[in-house]
Amino acid sequence: MHAGFSVPAFVSAGKLKRMPRIEHRPVVLTIAGSDSGGGAGVQADLKTFATLGIHGTSAVACITAQNPRRVLRVESCSPKILQRQIEAVFEELTPAAAKTGMLFSAENIHVVADFFQKNNRLPLIVDPVMVSTSGARLLKPAAVNALKERLLPLATLVTPNLREAEILAGLKIANTENMRMAARKIHAHFGCAALVKGGHLPGVREAVDIFFDDRMEWLLSTPFIKGIRTHGTGCTYSAAITSYLARGLALPQAVKHAKEFIFQAIAGSYRIGKHFALNQQF
Repeated sequence: MHAGFSVPAFVSAGKLKRMPRIEHRPVVLTIAGSDSGGGAGVQADLKTFATLGIHGTSAVACITAQNPRRVLRVESCSPKILQRQIEAVFEELTPAAAKTGMLFSAENIHVVADFFQKNNRLPLIVDPVMVSTSGARLLKPAAVNALKERLLPLATLVTPNLREAEILAGLKIANTENMRMAARKIHAHFGCAALVKGGHLPGVREAVDIFFDDRMEWLLSTPFIKGIRTHGTGCTYSAAITSYLARGLALPQAVKHAKEFIFQAIAGSYRIGKHFALNQQF
């Protein structure tokens, strides 16, 4: 043994005789925005992946300066660096599934669509991130058109909130029957399964979502958790679906398990300053 070098006390010769079993984990990719407040976007996705036993990789499409109260600024990453991030992941890792979040610009949507048009063998979950739950527009008209014309036809599942579902389906949503119609219209127009999220539907006692994939229609509901206001639920929900797909579940079962996951994440929310944060690691 070299002078000045000592073996840490927690290492024993007996334990070194047998190497530990190396766990194999599936890989997933999130292509989304970075949230400096840590509550949504890529940060929420990676927490979810880790909790569900997935190795998460990321391609950052835009950078946000935000906290739990407001977004101060958003800057898009260049299409070239976004493309290279995606290529870098696929060069040495093989994602079992992928998801998109806030892509921000039409140019970045075209980059993602171009790549998955050539690599369309894995499930792709699209969280459209077009309109916030407060009603703020997050995509310009050109980017919305690119999303609808290029990306959604490649998707396995799209997970719009109520405002986004209204845009994609072209109808006003005021009740669960409207949600059913919207899910069917989205599937008919874009060819992908739809999960219309009704967490902000007025006049209901439960958080109700509608899933439709042409073969089946499910209404999924969980109780509202009163007194908790947080963000990042859409990111976490879609990340959980992506994770369960990577673990080999069929899409309907992945959605069902993810619904329970997001309920538990909300129920286990914790305090950060004056705000709440989802607990993806419950």
